[in-house]
Amino acid sequence: MARKTKEEAQETRNRILDAAERVFQRQGVSRTSLTDIAGEAGVTRGAIYWHFKNKADLYDAMIKRVLDPEEARCNAGIVTDGDPLGFIRSLAVDFLQRLARDPHYQRVFEIAWHKCEYVDEMAVIRDSHLECGRRFIALLEDAMRRAREVEQLPRGACPRQAAVGLIALLDGLVVNWTLEPALFPLAEYAPGLVDAYLLGLRASGGR
Repeated sequence: MARKTKEEAQETRNRILDAAERVFQRQGVSRTSLTDIAGEAGVTRGAIYWHFKNKADLYDAMIKRVLDPEEARCNAGIVTDGDPLGFIRSLAVDFLQRLARDPHYQRVFEIAWHKCEYVDEMAVIRDSHLECGRRFIALLEDAMRRAREVEQLPRGACPRQAAVGLIALLDGLVVNWTLEPALFPLAEYAPGLVDAYLLGLRASGGR
């Protein structure tokens, strides 16, 4: 019975997060109240407060539900993969194609980039999201360093510069595509765009 209760609580938590995604996407984060989310999820405000401290905590959980598995995959792949540049390519292309094909990802990144201002009650989570970005850069920097060590990149390549450049490419694609998906076919373009960037690193030595 206890296990069933735990499973039911997790189901309710996920229903609240799913509802928050839909309402945040429609109304924007600042114009959304917990009452709005409770109505969308079919639960009481009390049920929301049982799982989340406030709207900022709920928003943070919504973002982490998408990003935490990606970060775990990065960590596991960098440790075990014998082809670091191939791993970097796979990671970047898979992320972009998943964004293009998965409505759940689309909602979360559209909200994060276009429907949320990190002010007032949302300002408290700004630092945690900045820290998450720094961790992703550090993970890619480590992979770029490994690629240089196995001579997949020239000796003069700067791992941090290469990592920052890749993040800038990915962020730019996400921002522009989530703003106007009809602008370009992201899933189709992803392999060529990532390959062009990595080819440039190999050709220029990262300078």
